[in-house]
Amino acid sequence: MADHPNATLIRKGYEAFSAGDVATLTELIAPDAVQHMPGHNRFSGDHRGVQNILAMYGQLAELTGNTFRVDLEEVYANDDTVVTVYHATGDRGDKHLDNRHALVFTMRDGHASNSTTSRLTARPTTSSGPDPARSARLACP
Repeated sequence: MADHPNATLIRKGYEAFSAGDVATLTELIAPDAVQHMPGHNRFSGDHRGVQNILAMYGQLAELTGNTFRVDLEEVYANDDTVVTVYHATGDRGDKHLDNRHALVFTMRDGHASNSTTSRLTARPTTSSGPDPARSARLACP
């Protein structure tokens, strides 16, 4: 069975994100899109507009020394919504991020217009191994 067109579009977005392909991301994200990031860290809050969203992605790469990675695991799509499950990893100093997230996209006219991230699991570690007592705030100062 073929993927829904919105699933194909979002898969293309994940590939572009992983490749650092800003041109493709700019095409796929609506100019007035909003990405909602939960939590209490430097990325928390609403990132409004494609340029601000892309800037946030660039900061993720910069602060992690380009170690931040996403591995798309599941995609569920219909005409209005796409839900993805992905595994995120990255390093910053002695902190290691190893989390699963769900990202829900609202689709409009062939573009991602709104997205909200939710962490599904958290496995923060340090250079000495798992550290469940520490926050997974990889990118926080």
